[in-house]
Amino acid sequence: MVKLGEEQRTMAIHLTPTELGREAGMHRREVITKCMELGVPIFQGRIDKTLFLSSLKKAKQPPTLAKA
Repeated sequence: MVKLGEEQRTMAIHLTPTELGREAGMHRREVITKCMELGVPIFQGRIDKTLFLSSLKKAKQPPTLAKA
C-alpha cells in the first residue's frame, strides 16, 4: 500500500490487457500475444504487471554463452 497523507491507496498490480498495454507502450493484442509466447497467465481477464514486465525484459536480453 502507498500512504498519501491520511489516505491509503493500493497500487494495482493485476491489470487488463488494455491497461497494461498503455503502461508498457504496446497495443492490447500485442500484450495478449506476448503473454501467450512468454507463458504469462491471464486470470479472469487480468495480467500480473510485474510478472509480465520482468518476463518481457528477460526475453529481450540476448542469451549469454557459458564459458569453459
